[in-house]
Amino acid sequence: MQQYRDLSARSPDAWSAGNKPLLDWLLAELAEKGPLPASAIEHDANRRSGPWWGWSDVKTGLEVLFRWGDVVSAGRSRFERVYGLPEQIFPAELLGRRVEPADAHRELVRRAARAHGIGTANDFADYFRLKSAPTLAAIRDLTDAGELLPVEVPGWGPAGSPGAAWLHRDARLPRSVDADAVLSPFDPVVWNRGRAQRLFGFHYRIEIYTPQPKRVFGYYVLPVLLGDTIVGRVDLKNDRQAGVLRVQAAWSEPGAPRDTAERLAGVLRETAAWQGLGAIDVRPRGTLAAALAAEL
Repeated sequence: MQQYRDLSARSPDAWSAGNKPLLDWLLAELAEKGPLPASAIEHDANRRSGPWWGWSDVKTGLEVLFRWGDVVSAGRSRFERVYGLPEQIFPAELLGRRVEPADAHRELVRRAARAHGIGTANDFADYFRLKSAPTLAAIRDLTDAGELLPVEVPGWGPAGSPGAAWLHRDARLPRSVDADAVLSPFDPVVWNRGRAQRLFGFHYRIEIYTPQPKRVFGYYVLPVLLGDTIVGRVDLKNDRQAGVLRVQAAWSEPGAPRDTAERLAGVLRETAAWQGLGAIDVRPRGTLAAALAAEL
């Protein structure tokens, strides 16, 4: 947060430099009224600049203050973040506490390594969106302390290469992994596309931003995890008006097990249930579509 603040201070053309009165006013509004979403703040500048992802100046100002730490998240209302002052959200013992940057990076890398079990420097950095240099410095410290163990993974690369790997000392290999799931595009298993390619041989792209003629698998494509293997992908749509979960395409990966359609059918029934949908419709597109339709 301090880095974001310093960068803005060094940039005369930064948005914050030309909008300080608005930033001061936003802080005063939150101080007077308590935590609020951007849409609840009345101001002449609270008009979106474009469709869907367009931000008003009020939203931009709140996000600047959020990046600086002058405001914090007070939760969400549906998809919309609610903003509050730190003293409105955090306990008193946390306010005013300072964590030095090296300590912060070391702790974040420690948590990333523990979550991954094993990974590269890029894997650990990506987990909390850290820069490479402080991540490598933290890895060196944690290696010297015995928390990270340098290892080689076949196909990743030797020590000193971008594929060099570290194992967290507390990582344990489970006897089995029993998980059948359709993964969100933001699931940590597939969020880092390079890691998903290395671990599963699975090249993944959510194609909502790909022009329709260039889409390979569909619009909103979700990976299918069975056990410890990604075995396919499905393009799903919640048709709320009709009460139908629409499988617009279903694809299997090379080497997918014979019972993939059967197990995926069970996952989709659960998905339809928690979405409050009464039926599932499978369109005849994709290498898994026919078998999945037969199971359902």
